[in-house]
Amino acid sequence: METMQPDNKPTVGFIGIGIMGASMAANLQKAGYKIVVHDSRREVAEQHIKAGARWADTPAALTSDCDVVLSCLPSVPVIDEVALGPNGILSTIRPEQAYFELSTSSPECVRRLHHAFSEKGAFMLDAPVSGGAVGAKRGRLAIWVGGYKPSFERYQSMLQAMGDQVVHVGAIGTGLVTKLVNNCAAQATQAAIAEVFVLGVKAGADPLSLWEALRQGAAGRRRTFDGLIDEFLPARYDPPNSALRIVHKDLLTATELARELDVPMRITSLTLSDVQEAMLRGWSERDSRSVMLLPQERVGVVIKSDPSAIEEVLRRDPVAPSDSKRGTAK
Repeated sequence: METMQPDNKPTVGFIGIGIMGASMAANLQKAGYKIVVHDSRREVAEQHIKAGARWADTPAALTSDCDVVLSCLPSVPVIDEVALGPNGILSTIRPEQAYFELSTSSPECVRRLHHAFSEKGAFMLDAPVSGGAVGAKRGRLAIWVGGYKPSFERYQSMLQAMGDQVVHVGAIGTGLVTKLVNNCAAQATQAAIAEVFVLGVKAGADPLSLWEALRQGAAGRRRTFDGLIDEFLPARYDPPNSALRIVHKDLLTATELARELDVPMRITSLTLSDVQEAMLRGWSERDSRSVMLLPQERVGVVIKSDPSAIEEVLRRDPVAPSDSKRGTAK
């Protein structure tokens, strides 16, 4: 069934009108897309239906009534039922039709769905999102897509109606990998900040003044992952911007202060252990980020990106103006 709209926008099927899905589906409508919706509870889709969406009683009915299918669901069992169940997406998917799964599922789930849809000549792409409920409402989501690139390119404009940072990461499964790495980094960074912030307050600093000051330090001025630009990605640790021995000294001082104040420093202590291992390798005069070579060695991975390719990414998406190394603010 061909359902392409006169303006060449596809008719979009959206399954899962939860906290995230409701906002994403609404943003598609605001961008002029005709949508077909389904959820286990029809009442959650009433606002979309009032705005012109069509209701489908099953995922199968929805799939047969649209060009492209999106789902945003709460768990792997629900994803399996919606995608592969008796009245699921797979039962009516057409060859060349695309299905974008927006949830954070599991690698095994992505492989299972990709295999099943490939056997019917359809394209399943993993496309988890990051930005939370507020980001979904504002259309300020990162959407990381893994899978068949021509399908991504065909529906990129549709995805951009829901998110402001839409990236094709690579082969099937890499969208999910990106989301998992993002979440681990966010939680680990949050835990580290909470730990060291508590040390500062216990040592007498005013919380608000400490926060204001830290925002102007070298780390505070940078976007979280821009610390990877100059050393880690290009594998360029010599000559140093800041020698490892200096960081070693500072961490020793910080952990000594923490012991004096009876402040547990679990994450910082683990960080210090890695720094001490790197020092024992004879890396004291290398850049402080040379410690980031250790996890690569442990699993046999070598990270070394072409500097010109890094600069191309930065041309498309520049660093924060406040960045002390590359920013434009004075």
